[in-house]
Amino acid sequence: EREAAARRYLARIGAAWGQDEIEAAWSSVAAILGDDSFRDVFAPGSRAEVSIMGTVTLSTRPFAVSGKIDRLAVTADAALIVDYKTNRPAPATIDQVPPGYVAQLGLYRALLSPIYPERRIEAALLFTDAPRLVPLPAAMLDAALARLTRA
Repeated sequence: EREAAARRYLARIGAAWGQDEIEAAWSSVAAILGDDSFRDVFAPGSRAEVSIMGTVTLSTRPFAVSGKIDRLAVTADAALIVDYKTNRPAPATIDQVPPGYVAQLGLYRALLSPIYPERRIEAALLFTDAPRLVPLPAAMLDAALARLTRA
């Protein structure tokens, strides 16, 4: 049913697109949904566009943070935050990921930690152009928050 629904949607929003653009869009979405490495991201019970807000203390100073998590999947032992990015081309390595993206997910992770104290909070970027899921290690997220503290 996904393909039929996607094609109806693309026909509606992509009425001015060429057939090649519509096929490329569907191919990208189909590749993401059909890839086992994305299974938890789209598992039953995962949620899209989850609004989040709260206070994060950086150093000793509290900061109000609000945002929208593109995809949140909560399992028995982890909460997975995924943010979609449309960079073209997608970064080839984790070192090429823009620092602002890492800081964004670091902040979201800090906000979710008290909500899910018994679970690991994992974060990843989903570059839709590739498609490529790029997990961000906890140490990288922590370092991004430390840099924000110094800013």
